Amino acid sequence: MTEAPLDPGFFERRAKARAELDAIDPAKGGAETPADPLRRAWFEAVYSRAENDPARVPWANLAPHPLARTFVDFQVGNLEGLGVLDVGCGLGDNAEYFAAAGARVTAFDLVDGAIAWARRRFPRSQVEYCAADLFAAPVEWRGRFDLVNECYTLQALAPALLPQALAALASLLAPGGKLLLIARARDEGAEAKGPPWPLPPSIFAEAGRQGLSPLAIDDIAATAGLSGRHWRALLRLAL
Repeated sequence: MTEAPLDPGFFERRAKARAELDAIDPAKGGAETPADPLRRAWFEAVYSRAENDPARVPWANLAPHPLARTFVDFQVGNLEGLGVLDVGCGLGDNAEYFAAAGARVTAFDLVDGAIAWARRRFPRSQVEYCAADLFAAPVEWRGRFDLVNECYTLQALAPALLPQALAALASLLAPGGKLLLIARARDEGAEAKGPPWPLPPSIFAEAGRQGLSPLAIDDIAATAGLSGRHWRALLRLAL
């Protein structure tokens, strides 16, 4: 798939948008916003304020995440025909990259505006885009997917929600299915002022309690193309 180059003012507009969005984010400063634990209102505001400018969506780089891309590239030929679920799909770049590798992809986001935008960007897509809530996913998705791609969704949740979120992700996998987890990383016990909340190593112990065992856990340092330390982990649901 061909990626359009970013226009010269893209990152200047992004920096301005980030400051504006941080100012209205009730979770900034450590609050976990119990009245709106998924921060739905804030995510909806991100897309409504963007006015069709992807620079104003902080996670929309108009390209697949580099760690998702390298995973897919390594798996070329092994994804053909697999059922893949892309969680928190945003504008659709990761979903489209999995589909280009031959996977049968369902992609969802909490925000209707994100889904409408993804469909506009990829009008002839084979991806099934839909709005959905991870914590109230359609019943027909349970136990259905060979691979679930979770990129930056867990780190956007208050830490208290992580056990429930991992259980929800595990419930969507077929027996022996795999979860690809991509998130910012931090040391155990290191202060995390979110959002986003970088994930500590104990996230993998919690995943184990939800029936997900590690096949690979990569602890990746920041690079020119990757802002900050990251986890990329592949976890498998028990058969």
